[in-house]
Amino acid sequence: MSEKKPDITQGRKRTNILKKYEQSTIEYLCSIMPSWISSDILTFIGFLGSIVISIGLYFGNFNKIWLILSIFGFAIQWFGDSLDGRLAYWRNTPRKWYGWALDITVDWLSICIIGFGFYYYMDSYKYISFIFIFAYGWAMINTLLRYKITDAYSIDTNLMGPTELRIIICTFMIIEYFVPSTLIVFALVGSLILIYFNITDLIMILKAGDIRDMKEKAEKGLLK
Repeated sequence: MSEKKPDITQGRKRTNILKKYEQSTIEYLCSIMPSWISSDILTFIGFLGSIVISIGLYFGNFNKIWLILSIFGFAIQWFGDSLDGRLAYWRNTPRKWYGWALDITVDWLSICIIGFGFYYYMDSYKYISFIFIFAYGWAMINTLLRYKITDAYSIDTNLMGPTELRIIICTFMIIEYFVPSTLIVFALVGSLILIYFNITDLIMILKAGDIRDMKEKAEKGLLK
């Protein structure tokens, strides 16, 4: 009888387009990961990827060829961020709440660091970087609210997840090399779209909160 393969999807609900291919890739990487690499090391690698992204954006303001470094940074960030928690489940050594708290904290610090990179790159349109951080921060808050109210932890917004977003940003970075200001337009439009999704997401979360309130009141016999 073959040994049962570890379930690396535990504790997280995925709805993104690439979830099937991403999960199979993550499973393969977990299976060949050296024993000395821990989840914390992977988290640190992902954090370093964010710094690389920001450095590429900063120097890209002087020479757009540096955007290649940012694309490489997104690959590093995906590697660390996507595998840290999944590796723990693969090895059957998860620390659910420790890992969750660390992941949220590092994600927030990472997006701020990347935001600074966009701040320096966008030059005359620096306010867009603040809109970007605001929108992303709001999305993180919605994730925490949904988890608290529904007990379902999801990092995706409908069919869009962090991996898809990284691919889109990298695609626009490539286009930016040939068509200047493309990245600025994408950052603004993308942030506004994210704000729209945040609003619709919050409405659904509030409805779920109302339903949970009614259910808890009914269980306690408080409803008339």
